[in-house]
Amino acid sequence: VQLVESGGGMVQPGGSLRLSCAASRNILNFYAMGWYRQAPGKQRELVATISRGGNSNYADSVKGRFTISRDNAKNTIDLQMDSLKPEDTAVYYCFANDGLLIWGQGTQVTVSS
Repeated sequence: VQLVESGGGMVQPGGSLRLSCAASRNILNFYAMGWYRQAPGKQRELVATISRGGNSNYADSVKGRFTISRDNAKNTIDLQMDSLKPEDTAVYYCFANDGLLIWGQGTQVTVSS
């Protein structure tokens, strides 16, 4: 199974980015999928998850600003990130849980003026 992220980049504070994660197989096989992020010198942080049934959860730091969604027909999940802050700067990793955690390669998000 492969997970491939796209959509990272650089944006000014207050801006938006949309990350996408494409899976090489049917995502309904996974119990859940989501996003972690890791900033330089910090531990990896869980950002958002979405279950097979579509239930979502968010870190307190991103609630109200980020939205996770899934498209079962396309085997993708997205992370819409609005009102971005400099502290959102990190490498964002897509993951899938099928009993084991499967990781994407990561995509850089930089929020800076």
